[in-house]
Amino acid sequence: MLQEFKAFIMKGNLLDLAVAVVIGAAFKTIVTSLVKDILMPPTRCTPWGSRL
Repeated sequence: MLQEFKAFIMKGNLLDLAVAVVIGAAFKTIVTSLVKDILMPPTRCTPWGSRL
């Protein structure tokens, strides 16, 4: 089992997974910031904005 794990790591699949996790986290942060700082302020100016 340990040899299989070493072979898995050496193939680069683990590195690809780590890169995907980092990119996913960065994308989540960008989308959250976009919604919070760009999209939500104009909706607070509407009559129903205080209820959102």
